[in-house]
Amino acid sequence: MSETRPDVGAQAIELHQRLKGIIEIRLKTPIDSMSDLSLVYTPGVGAVSRVIADHPEQADQLTWRKNAVAVVSDGSAVLGLGNIGPAGALPVMEGKCAIFKRFADLDAVPIVLATQDVEQIIATVKAIAPSFGAIQLEDISGPRCFTIERRLQEELDIPVMHDDQHGTAVVALAALINALKVVGKSFEEVNVVLSGAGAAGIGVARLLVKRGIKNLIAVDRTGAIWDGREGLNEEKKLLASFTNKEKRTGLLADVAQGADILIGVSSAGIFTTDIVKSLAPHSIIIAMANPVPEILPDEAKAAGVAVMATGRSDFPNQVNNALCYPGLFRGMLDHGVKKVTDEIKFRAAEAIAAMVPHPTPEKIIPNMFDPGLVERVAASVIE
Repeated sequence: MSETRPDVGAQAIELHQRLKGIIEIRLKTPIDSMSDLSLVYTPGVGAVSRVIADHPEQADQLTWRKNAVAVVSDGSAVLGLGNIGPAGALPVMEGKCAIFKRFADLDAVPIVLATQDVEQIIATVKAIAPSFGAIQLEDISGPRCFTIERRLQEELDIPVMHDDQHGTAVVALAALINALKVVGKSFEEVNVVLSGAGAAGIGVARLLVKRGIKNLIAVDRTGAIWDGREGLNEEKKLLASFTNKEKRTGLLADVAQGADILIGVSSAGIFTTDIVKSLAPHSIIIAMANPVPEILPDEAKAAGVAVMATGRSDFPNQVNNALCYPGLFRGMLDHGVKKVTDEIKFRAAEAIAAMVPHPTPEKIIPNMFDPGLVERVAASVIE
């Protein structure tokens, strides 16, 4: 199985066409009479507005804000599709919002922007922020995404998280916690090669190193990233500053030899069977490119990998951001958390991993429908 099944694509198009999208707004209270109307609209709503005008903090109790998330994208880096623009990104953002509602009962609104200018995006998100309790940034290309997220975190008093960076990092860490148990290795001893140095790759590298990985080499299209390599942008320079301490050079196939863990957030098919065969014994692969991973599970297993995970739901061990963000935002909004810290990310990863108390090669991470997943991640925010 090398690509998304044609029937799935056709069925998805038919579903979206029939429903005209997959999300909608519903009322919490009936409006069946003039009396009902007077409470939800004029004149009653004026009294609510006056309370909030005098006591702005009351908006969290008197409006939907404490349960509302804006899912914002400019469509510049939609996973597997690239820079397809705002209209093309809208179905993906609707899907994210559907996940928020289905699994965490959060009211999420897809907002796609007709600009890819950093300052315009920042100004727009700041302008709409009073309507929401949190902002999730999605599918914004690097290195712009780092500046946008950092500025918004500094200038807003609500949680702002770029899911491609941090959600990916949390689920990758959760998968590794259990995969290392399966193969009997520790964070401190393993050698990790990470293919992909965009937003997701940098987010994964940062979190894994802070969690205890000592030997990690990131690889982009040019080859291994090392401190001093010419042509690096500012974010890759930062990545080089805490990875590849030995300054190894070469392409993916060169630096992957003898590695214990191979992580992919890059493109389809680049993990060849020869690369897999060159890994250390009892190796782990997490191939998260979508819809086609860096290597298919049957190929990787035939080449000797011990634990295999992908980003797809039709293979075992789906490492997907949706395991993280519904519970993470639920917990932050419920407990008034303003910033997404590394400690919060670590606890979320541990909570996800703990959902599989006895991991096996075929089960290192829960799936979205495992009971208690969202609740555990939400509780981990303040534990």
